[in-house]
Amino acid sequence: MPLLKAMNTTVTEYDPKLSAGIGWLPLLIAIAILVVMTILPGIATDLAGRADHPLAVLLFAAMSAGFVRGVGFIPHNRVLRLMFSTPAPLLFLALAIWRMMTLGRTFITY
Repeated sequence: MPLLKAMNTTVTEYDPKLSAGIGWLPLLIAIAILVVMTILPGIATDLAGRADHPLAVLLFAAMSAGFVRGVGFIPHNRVLRLMFSTPAPLLFLALAIWRMMTLGRTFITY
């Protein structure tokens, strides 16, 4: 990792500003979840019609991570940088789809 010098200090930490920019894939995932959950909020329910909170958390975590990274924000904190990275919305969305499949629901049969 290259060392960056700024005003008599040496920076060895990753500088998020160097790679910040619009992340189109996370942003499109977030917008898609926003539209689907606005039009069909019943997707986040179980077969009895009750709200499935783990599914809703996964869907909204994917949407949140997608919007945060999609608009170009990259946190300095390593844990938050990982949670709001480009692969995070894909992981949360995959887990949400897996949760839907375990409940016996799919987007097609909704």
